[in-house]
Amino acid sequence: MRELGRRLAGLLRPGDLVLLTGELGAGKTTLTRGLGEGLGVRGAVTSPTFVIARVHPSLGDGPPLVHVDAYRLGGGLDEMEDLDLDVSLPDSVVAVEWGDGKVEELSEDRLHVVIARAVGAEAATSEPAGAEAAGAGAADGVPAGAGAVPGGPGEDAAPAADVRRVTVIGVGPRWAGADLSVLTV
Repeated sequence: MRELGRRLAGLLRPGDLVLLTGELGAGKTTLTRGLGEGLGVRGAVTSPTFVIARVHPSLGDGPPLVHVDAYRLGGGLDEMEDLDLDVSLPDSVVAVEWGDGKVEELSEDRLHVVIARAVGAEAATSEPAGAEAAGAGAADGVPAGAGAVPGGPGEDAAPAADVRRVTVIGVGPRWAGADLSVLTV
């Protein structure tokens, strides 16, 4: 998941919104940690569950990373107004865990990253952190390409019971025709 985050960071620029969806323990924060590494930001990327949002400034000339955990927020965008995400978005990369149905209104352009644990025969035959990439307008959810992203350098491959299937869906003009194949191997 961390390596996938590093790869994804290479596609991102200021103003990008990334929605991360998956069950508890699916790897949303680990993927965001990889985003932080790939973007070259300051500070340890940890779960912002209790503080709701953390800003990680860039160590270079890249965008800061705003990491949000919307799990405890039930009121959608109205409840999130105090976070001023709409102010942060143009200059930052904003990654929102548990953001589905809550922050889509922030931008017509966004990436949806859906993380699911592989089960049964899929887990036994899949590579760790498999990634499927779907371009903008992929409303039917049919991935444009598929592949696997192994754990990063120095990381052991995940055991079969810990395999993830990741689907990345680009929404809006920003992602129309974007080559998400860098996320697959």
